[in-house]
Amino acid sequence: MFFIQMSGFPGSGKSTLALEIAKRIDCIIIDHDIIKSALLNSLDESHIDGKLAGEISYNIDFSLVDFYLAQGKNVILDSPCLYEEMVEKGIDISSKYNADYKYIECYVSDFVEINNRLKKRVRKISQISEVHSEDIFLTTLNNSKKPPDKKCFIVHTTDPVHTYIEDVIAYINY
Repeated sequence: MFFIQMSGFPGSGKSTLALEIAKRIDCIIIDHDIIKSALLNSLDESHIDGKLAGEISYNIDFSLVDFYLAQGKNVILDSPCLYEEMVEKGIDISSKYNADYKYIECYVSDFVEINNRLKKRVRKISQISEVHSEDIFLTTLNNSKKPPDKKCFIVHTTDPVHTYIEDVIAYINY
């Protein structure tokens, strides 16, 4: 059994990769954007702080991860993973269920490419539509949180998914 914690800047291909993994390996995907968007759609956006909605959504994310790992299911958490607490929770919950912890970062360093992807996708209410500052993009990109003592797999997702999916599957099965 495994728990995969996806990471990467919005628009870097986390959801696309998670779906490709799920086509090849029996697993459940927990998509943070679906949960946060459902929360925002259920509430009047003007009455809830975006940060609070994110915190609540992350709590729901990990409650679902816990629920499915307890049943012996393989789980992928599709989320940007921008906070150390998320990595710590991922490692802890994996340990709780003796699941193999895997960390996959989808990496695109091209500011123009990320903005093109963000503008072209069908956007959920919780998702950004573009990045306004290259400095903010680079700072966020360079400050993604990784587990300090676990092997991480960084995928340069500017290429089509079929060119790297087998390497990702090999990492998961390792």
